[in-house]
Amino acid sequence: MKNMKRFAALFGAAALLAACGGNEKSTSDSNGNDTATENLGEINLAYVEWDTEVASTHVVGEVLESIGYDVKLTPLDNAIMWEAVSKGEADAMVSAWLPATHGAQFEKYGNKMVDLGANLEGAKIGLVVPTYMKVNSIADLKDEAGATITGIEPGAGIMAATEKALTTYPNLADWDLLPSSSGAMTVALGQAIKNEEPIVVTGWSPHWMFASYDLKYLEDPEGVYGGEEAIHTFAREGLESDAPEAFKVLDAFHWTPEQMEEVMLEINEGTDPEEAAKKWVEANQTTVQQWIDAKK
Repeated sequence: MKNMKRFAALFGAAALLAACGGNEKSTSDSNGNDTATENLGEINLAYVEWDTEVASTHVVGEVLESIGYDVKLTPLDNAIMWEAVSKGEADAMVSAWLPATHGAQFEKYGNKMVDLGANLEGAKIGLVVPTYMKVNSIADLKDEAGATITGIEPGAGIMAATEKALTTYPNLADWDLLPSSSGAMTVALGQAIKNEEPIVVTGWSPHWMFASYDLKYLEDPEGVYGGEEAIHTFAREGLESDAPEAFKVLDAFHWTPEQMEEVMLEINEGTDPEEAAKKWVEANQTTVQQWIDAKK
């Protein structure tokens, strides 16, 4: 996304804009024709680099750019993302998994920002294995995959839940949780499946890996990973008055797991996230227009 904080250029352009009688930015429509929209200022969206949040943040960013904002997308560690929005260092995020995954961050920072509600429902986290593995429950794990769970980034909510699982389930007392990254986890998963080897990973859905591989969640009889989750949008305090059009779109943004997975799969197959977002926005103009036209 473009970051237009080029103060010298803006200062030099001010006189020209005044002479032209407006503040506009040049854009192109889906047919490549030049258009002009009012420059509404800059919006900084924070996100954690999970496949779900890469997809949703780029789509929202593309929509905000289409109505006239200069959008900066800032990838951050999960805890820092929450802190940044709560302090007004970022304008918003569409990446809050509630009530369980980001429960600790919500308790710490939630009252310092504006909860715009769920932008996606039916999310889930837990331990995931290929369907060819015979085990069906966390409680039944023995020494599969070398008694190792392949995780993602340290500090992620699912990692905290998995650390709790290691102490909650007696059969996991000697198991190890291997931190890595969401990308490294899916690479390890793909390699294991290619060789039909056992592997246990920290998983969540929506995720493109469920469309690419035959996977299953392990049952969680102790309820460590919670039930169904929703992904929420949060905005900094004051955004509604400072950037009402952006706030309106963020408030209206809502899509389905299937829609999110379209973008995620496109990115996984090698398309640049910004290009994948543009492609989805162009193909789903009815949905996008509903976000833009929604009343606050």
